[in-house]
Amino acid sequence: MSGGYTERRPGQWFPGGHFLDLIPARSEQTHLPLKLIPFIVIWALFMVILIAWLVTILAPFPRAPRPSEKTFRTVDQAGKLTEPEPLSCWYDKLAKKAATAAKEDRPDSLDLAAEIEPADVFMTVVVPAYNEEHRLTGMLEEAVNYLEAEYGTSTSSKPSTESLLNSPNGARKRQTAPAASTKSPLRGWEVLLVNDGSKDNTLGVCEEFSRNHIVPPLPRRASGPWTTHSAEGVRIPPGAIRMVSLEENRGKGGAVTHGMRHARGQYVVFADADGASKFDDLGKLVSACKKSEDKKGRGVAVGSRAHLVGSEAVVKRSKLRNFLMHSFHLLLWLLTPSKTSHIRDTQCGFKLFSRPTLPYIVPHMHMEGWIFDVEMLMLAEWSDIPMVEVPVGWREVVGSKLNVVWDSLGMAWGLGLLRICWACGIYRR
Repeated sequence: MSGGYTERRPGQWFPGGHFLDLIPARSEQTHLPLKLIPFIVIWALFMVILIAWLVTILAPFPRAPRPSEKTFRTVDQAGKLTEPEPLSCWYDKLAKKAATAAKEDRPDSLDLAAEIEPADVFMTVVVPAYNEEHRLTGMLEEAVNYLEAEYGTSTSSKPSTESLLNSPNGARKRQTAPAASTKSPLRGWEVLLVNDGSKDNTLGVCEEFSRNHIVPPLPRRASGPWTTHSAEGVRIPPGAIRMVSLEENRGKGGAVTHGMRHARGQYVVFADADGASKFDDLGKLVSACKKSEDKKGRGVAVGSRAHLVGSEAVVKRSKLRNFLMHSFHLLLWLLTPSKTSHIRDTQCGFKLFSRPTLPYIVPHMHMEGWIFDVEMLMLAEWSDIPMVEVPVGWREVVGSKLNVVWDSLGMAWGLGLLRICWACGIYRR
């Protein structure tokens, strides 16, 4: 024994073989042997290649939409379910323009915000739904009541250039607005229900809801998370609710992205099918988004529950759930760019996008699970799109599919993978 080390003879067998035989056993040796450097370099390169290969294999790349997924069905004036009709797709039209520009060697000449197909309606609501037959009706009820009241095209809801006034003798008199009035703002709305491979009667529930609000002279109103049952609901235009079916489950992010590809609205919001977010707060999102938009009309309004952190509902959650929530926020702060990391609630399922924003985000989406919200916000930040966080009402709804532990681990894994893929160039814009 010498200095606490066992003296080894060259050629003597020991665990590690010849590789470890290159490492001196005596403590007097303080410098790394030159013979060992090639082995370290080779092993380092091997590990880098292995990690890169694993990340490439594990990185999710969305599949292309199938033909049936680019169609929709709706309920007509007679209350009948229509045959599948093709969905309008700004994404495909813009992709053709981009391909033409690339062929002509002018890829940077395309102004995405200006080239996107013009909107047909003011508001598109994308609702991703997976096995939501028990919770969907209440959410739709609250949504259509607000949408028709605020953006509807009926005579009772849209502003008119003409108004009827009472004359002094009690007769009705028509008064016309000045001819110099500005162009009336775009109105109308649509709901795109994206059925994400549901195994239950989600589509049937949506169809029945549409029929009950189109055909009867006095539609009945169902109760929802934020409203109670009342005798009368709102009548909706035929075709206002479009049902799109994915052939297999893709995840919430995949369903939302698919719906946003086919949105016809000047503003596009996605909202969870459980109705946990207060739909009446949509007006707050629109107002905040309009105020923050840049010269191209781009803007994102992020519904936020951060103001509820100290509320009774959150305080009463289990310690494990609150611990996982704070841990996820720490990961966001560490792994996302500055503006995204300062958004206090990235996971609220109530986010609004102006139409010129869509081409900078939707074509570059990869994540289809719970973490897709973060990728959307990162893409918006990298494109210098203004983002504003807006407090919205929110409440717990019975029937949540979230598994606190496993889904939290999945989000952490997804966030790490997302950051590596974008940092290493596996994902590109």
